[in-house]
Amino acid sequence: MQDVRAKKALGQHFLTDANIASGIAGALSGGGDVLEVGCGTGMLTKFLLERNDITLYGAEVDKESIEYLHEHYPAFAPRLFNGDFLKMPLADMFPSGVKVIGNFPYNISSQIFFKILDNRDLVPECVGMVQKEVAVRMAEPPGSREYGILSVLLQAWYDIEYLFTVHEHVFNPPPKVKSAVVRLRRNGTESLGCDEVLFVRVVKTAFGQRRKMLKNPLKAVFGDFGGEEHRFFTQRAETLSVADFVELTDWVARHRR
Repeated sequence: MQDVRAKKALGQHFLTDANIASGIAGALSGGGDVLEVGCGTGMLTKFLLERNDITLYGAEVDKESIEYLHEHYPAFAPRLFNGDFLKMPLADMFPSGVKVIGNFPYNISSQIFFKILDNRDLVPECVGMVQKEVAVRMAEPPGSREYGILSVLLQAWYDIEYLFTVHEHVFNPPPKVKSAVVRLRRNGTESLGCDEVLFVRVVKTAFGQRRKMLKNPLKAVFGDFGGEEHRFFTQRAETLSVADFVELTDWVARHRR
């Protein structure tokens, strides 16, 4: 049914193991609207449609997949959008909020999570299968070599769990790397208590030269801070927690020239 080479070019590897699909579907809590991103051949869709405690919607860019899903799941067709999740106006489509789930294409998985982050007040939960390295990066605590921009920005607003690893042989075509399933659940943070736009800029600046002490990238972008230095300036970005970055952002806001 599918042109495998075309799907591979899109970064999409179709799951073929029903047990894993069932596990992913079961990892999402019940209640409310759910949007599956990248329904593909419906392996995960099938198990989500069997749940009576959610209302399932789908987002799929591939017209051939849309036709296949219409044929095999006709009752689902009215709730299946032929479009790019990254361009969807979630606030207009789901004003009461929506959970997100899917076997995310590798080449846009980080963009999907940044989209969720931008809509954090609408998305209380997300269960996604991504490249293992991305999953580890999202869930890692400070001090890890994998801890980075995505870790800090997502952990500021979500509690993140690394659920399980998925091996290459359960996909068509098989990827060259392992995958993993992660679950994000919105934490109780309503505000970081700092300039949140500046917070993102400070985090990205800090990790821009992650092997150097923080004073180097921060001074290069924000100036010399009138000769003053924060206590974190002799540390590297990977050692700072979300709370530390909030403190640093407040300090930068007061001292930048």
